[in-house]
Amino acid sequence: MAQSNQRFRIEHWIVAILLFSMASIAFVNILSRYLFHFSFAATEEITINLFVWVTVIGSGLAFERGGQLGMITLYRKFPKKFKKLIIITSAGLSTLLFLLVDIYMIQAIYQELTLFNATSAALGIPVWIYYIGVPVFSVFVFTGIYRDASVKLDGLKREGVK
Repeated sequence: MAQSNQRFRIEHWIVAILLFSMASIAFVNILSRYLFHFSFAATEEITINLFVWVTVIGSGLAFERGGQLGMITLYRKFPKKFKKLIIITSAGLSTLLFLLVDIYMIQAIYQELTLFNATSAALGIPVWIYYIGVPVFSVFVFTGIYRDASVKLDGLKREGVK
């Protein structure tokens, strides 16, 4: 597992702020429902979209820590000389997957800006504002993939695998 020596990690702070915002919004809505018998419709819309953003950043953190889905049992069975190829292939396929996600999201943003001009149901803001978080925050995913692969490849070097 990769552990960072850095004290300040922007992705940790962004996730903390987003989670705090989500919890606060949900708490205010619960209080509103029980005290005033009134529910804010926008809270669900905001919370769901912030959850998507947190998930994207969390995916990057999971990659970095080696917590992504993997077939570790199968990986351990391979000879050491093939492990480098497996690490590079896994990182490449993960990167390709998130590149495709980003491409489709950028296409959706473009279509929203040029063709559809859809607005959200509760707040009436353009939906592309919610979409933009996925390609922006996927920078953390690519960073996590790179860090994970680097740590694993360095581990193989220390074991003497070429």
